[in-house]
Amino acid sequence: MATSEEHYTPERPSFDRPVKLLIMVAPYYKAIADQLVAGARAEIEACGGTYDLVEVPGALEIPTAVGIAERMSNFDGYVALGCIIRGETTHYETVCNDSSRGLMLLGLQGLCIGNGILTVENMGQADVRADMDGQNKGGGAAAAALHLVALSRKWGASRKGVGFVPRTDEHQIAGNAKDPNIA
Repeated sequence: MATSEEHYTPERPSFDRPVKLLIMVAPYYKAIADQLVAGARAEIEACGGTYDLVEVPGALEIPTAVGIAERMSNFDGYVALGCIIRGETTHYETVCNDSSRGLMLLGLQGLCIGNGILTVENMGQADVRADMDGQNKGGGAAAAALHLVALSRKWGASRKGVGFVPRTDEHQIAGNAKDPNIA
């Protein structure tokens, strides 16, 4: 059960150059998704950032879409939004766990991702977590992404690409290297 207990919220980061985020939303529950997006937009704009908004079919597609965007575009960070409500089957666990795991794996590779995919038991819980005058987890996810972008800028230059990055621009086949010490 959600409470009205106050939680600590870090101060908004500030940026010396523009920040551009991609908001990925799975609008299965459109009214909830629209509120989450509104919260994310407000938080990004409050930091002076810009964003693009993309809809994907469902929460399971969000990690894949983030990976594609990272490889093929120029975003500083990502905001993942959607809502998964428990049903009568185990599909709920699959969607919750795999969408979260996919985003976490991308984050561990250095992507700046705020996860605002709600995982709730019923529509009432979703309403509380999407309410613009309440918790609005969309704004929270955008804030998380912005904080990660600030950290990545503080600690070093961005590196393009997800996963394995070749040592040089030249692709080599084992045994055909110019340097015998490189495979």
